[in-house]
Amino acid sequence: MTNYSIIAQVIVALSIAYVWIFRFDNVVKEFKQYGLSDLIRTIVGSSKIALSTLLVAGIWYPDLILIPSLLIAFLMLSAQYFHFKVSNPWQKHMPSLFLLILCLFIAAVALKLI
Repeated sequence: MTNYSIIAQVIVALSIAYVWIFRFDNVVKEFKQYGLSDLIRTIVGSSKIALSTLLVAGIWYPDLILIPSLLIAFLMLSAQYFHFKVSNPWQKHMPSLFLLILCLFIAAVALKLI
């Protein structure tokens, strides 16, 4: 199960990096749609990048995995809330829902629940 967790960690980290670095213009539009400030967007983006970096470091230092995976899961749950709040179509919900599930899987493996 550890190998699947490592794959999930890399997928989460690369997904976050891709969205927050290469698709930042889309992030700006979404945060405006949600009515959130630039400061909140900067805090969320910095947090996601730092936490995903810890997930990658967790490949070599497994003690780092649990808290970042749970915090990213919380951020993805928050993303789900805002997608529902503005009545986005389901295809907008899917990326954050997929990352939420992956983060919960990573946390479960870290806790040795599965």
